[in-house]
Amino acid sequence: MSGWLSDFMNVPATYIHFTSWLQISVANLIVIGVMVALFIIAMFAPFPGSHSTDSQTSGDQS
Repeated sequence: MSGWLSDFMNVPATYIHFTSWLQISVANLIVIGVMVALFIIAMFAPFPGSHSTDSQTSGDQS
């Protein structure tokens, strides 16, 4: 394999040491951050159609 991808993949991971027992790679920290951000967005984003102005309800009406 040659090119920029192989040069990128052949570099050892960079680790962040938070305490004496906790270390995490930068790549894993980015993935965790993106997952948490998507979770927070999903919590506050409205469901499609939840704020409709239509007064009809689903089901049979008599």
